[in-house]
Amino acid sequence: MEHHDHGDGLHEDLNKLASRRDALKIFGAGGLAAVATTLGASNAFAATPTAEVPDETAGPYPGDGSNGPNVLDDSGIVRHDIRRSFGSSRTLAKGVPLRVNLTVTDASDDYAPMAGAAVYLWHCDRAGRYSMYSSGVEDENYLRGIVKTDKDGTAWFKTIFPGCYSGRWPHMHFEVYSSVAKAVASGPIVKTSQLALPQSVSKKVYAVSGYTGSQSNLSRSSLSNDNVFRDDKAIHQLATVTGSVRNGYVANLTIGV
Repeated sequence: MEHHDHGDGLHEDLNKLASRRDALKIFGAGGLAAVATTLGASNAFAATPTAEVPDETAGPYPGDGSNGPNVLDDSGIVRHDIRRSFGSSRTLAKGVPLRVNLTVTDASDDYAPMAGAAVYLWHCDRAGRYSMYSSGVEDENYLRGIVKTDKDGTAWFKTIFPGCYSGRWPHMHFEVYSSVAKAVASGPIVKTSQLALPQSVSKKVYAVSGYTGSQSNLSRSSLSNDNVFRDDKAIHQLATVTGSVRNGYVANLTIGV
């Protein structure tokens, strides 16, 4: 089955201080300020990590064929904008806009950028539901996508800020593959891990209508008691997030694999 990258062609430009025109294509006029601020600081963010990111569970809802359905071999999964389902459904997952820049480096090669690798990213919606699994969204596949890393090792995604469900800190899941071809063929996984989101930003997002239950769930959670992040409080997995509820946020994380 042939797979096409459904990004908007701005991959490289937006990772290197996008022009006003290009940034508008991603977030619209309202989000331009947030994008410019974050991308302007991207060079400072992209410092080489000091350790390999920890291996973590893919969880019960990976959608990679290891636990039930497999979305990786579906035409349309290779895309930057993962907010909408593809295939038989076009449902849009609503929420506060979030751009994720995940930079992959090679821990065995002095943390050099891994160009041409592939990142499969997935996370819950604002109600804490996972497409393909949770009640009411079993026939959806939104908030899942594969992106090829650019020459700087960065894969970027246009998505929404995930909700916080009971028992877990706000997070996203990802798998790294050596190439898109390996990813869509469910080939060997280089790294499975998770990205944590900051408490201060999460609190602001969860005050927005639609994130029902997230505020109370967050208040009962901490990085110290989360069953994934508690070992080191997500020291190598906590994203740097800038922006605002009004204009949208940008999350940056550099990982060693």
